[in-house]
Amino acid sequence: MKLFYFISLSLISLIFTRCGKKETILVTNENKEEVLLQYGKQNPEKSVIIETNLGTIRLRLYDETPLHRANFIKLIKDGYYDQPEFYRIVQNFVVQGGVPLKKMDYTIPAEFNPKFYHKKGALGMARLDDNNPGKESSSTEFYIVHGNKYANWEYDEDEKNTGLTTSAEQRKLYTTMGGEMSLDTQYTVFGEVVEGLDVIDKIASVQVYSSERPYKKIPFEIKLADK
Repeated sequence: MKLFYFISLSLISLIFTRCGKKETILVTNENKEEVLLQYGKQNPEKSVIIETNLGTIRLRLYDETPLHRANFIKLIKDGYYDQPEFYRIVQNFVVQGGVPLKKMDYTIPAEFNPKFYHKKGALGMARLDDNNPGKESSSTEFYIVHGNKYANWEYDEDEKNTGLTTSAEQRKLYTTMGGEMSLDTQYTVFGEVVEGLDVIDKIASVQVYSSERPYKKIPFEIKLADK
């Protein structure tokens, strides 16, 4: 099953505040690495809280994925996620969130790291599969892995079919907590849930249409944590 994000009908620029005044910065595919790396140095936060009517989720972002971390922090600080929701729910796979039909006109270079894989609670960015040989991420649409627990024989089969070489720790987590190996080395993992896995279970269990949209909207508020 593929992850996806909606195509915007218009282009949106990033906003940031300086000395109490709002300034508009257009992040492009030409300047994104320079802008985001600099922003990441100036904004080292890596703890995020998502509040839903089903409970609270706390996320930790990885320093080893600096472009994705900086981009996510910037979106939060700039108020991009003004009316976000978990709009795609696939039980035993992922819950996907963002602001449908509101997009930025740039992508984030893949930051694959063998230390980070799609265990239950992994935080990743969605992407387009077509015409995207570099597997660059959406700049706005994220997902959290719900996953499924693997039997050892299933794990062996998926490892063989994907051609991945996995660790003993990864096998343990996938067979006890759950995960989704098909996403490994395909989508960038840039953080994880440190509190609130039970909330992911609740979100993944809601009724959905055949389009994978929930019957009832699941809005959330997202903010930076103190630590």
